[in-house]
Amino acid sequence: MDLLNCPNCGKIYVNHSVRDVCDECYRKEEADYEQVYRFLRKRENRAATIETIAHTTGVKEDLLYKWVRKGRLHAAQFPNLGYPCERCGKLIKEGKLCEPCSTGLKEELTRFEKEKERHEELSKVVYYSQDQRKK
Repeated sequence: MDLLNCPNCGKIYVNHSVRDVCDECYRKEEADYEQVYRFLRKRENRAATIETIAHTTGVKEDLLYKWVRKGRLHAAQFPNLGYPCERCGKLIKEGKLCEPCSTGLKEELTRFEKEKERHEELSKVVYYSQDQRKK
């Protein structure tokens, strides 16, 4: 167990590795979650976007993204929910990167590896001066 500062309010709390905020902020988050879930249970609200939910309920978008990322709000049940790609910000439903960013990173890594191999091959070339060859 570690002592940490709550990222929301700054209070010191004991980290039990289950919660990422202090008890007081956790209770507030749970109350907000119940409010959001009640909103989403209504059939007419199931297609709501994060922005709509935040505006209607007053719950911060970052907290909604956190719940979608952790799977508390299932994107499969609520089709317009997602969270931002860590690279470009496009809304995604799983992982950390959207498909174009993931593909782009893979391509960049492949190019980097090829450059690294090329550089290693070039560094293996040994040049001798004339004086060394005569000895």
